[in-house]
Amino acid sequence: MVEVRVAESKAEREDAFGVRHEVFVEEQGVDEELEYDEHDPDAVHFVAYDGGEAVGAARLRELEGGAAKVERVAVLEPRREEGIGRELMTAVESRARELALGTLKLHSQTHAADFYRDLDYDRRGEEFDEAGIPHVEMRKRLNESDTPSRE
Repeated sequence: MVEVRVAESKAEREDAFGVRHEVFVEEQGVDEELEYDEHDPDAVHFVAYDGGEAVGAARLRELEGGAAKVERVAVLEPRREEGIGRELMTAVESRARELALGTLKLHSQTHAADFYRDLDYDRRGEEFDEAGIPHVEMRKRLNESDTPSRE
């Protein structure tokens, strides 16, 4: 069973960075200097474990105005299509709500946009290049009720 948790310890953060390295640097060819940036020290990092093995990662970075950006969402290639990405996003959104953040933004690789759309993220604008990979901006408002009002 997969467990997603906030990467509190140095070892957990290293596990999250290891997943990111494997997915973005090794698999997708993103330059290491682009993958690890000045936002890593202040971001909230998440890591998904199956037993003792790190299989997924994500980070949440608070922005101004009650918004945050979801970044570096990654699941190891052999573990995709198992719901790990959805579990990571559930944990990220839960933490964002705890922090009273109203809007989440993300830059989705275009091939993953349907995944985020299924999680109620709306596409904004045209496709653009980021780190040599086509992306689209997506957003989700968190402060709206998850269930319809009965009033």
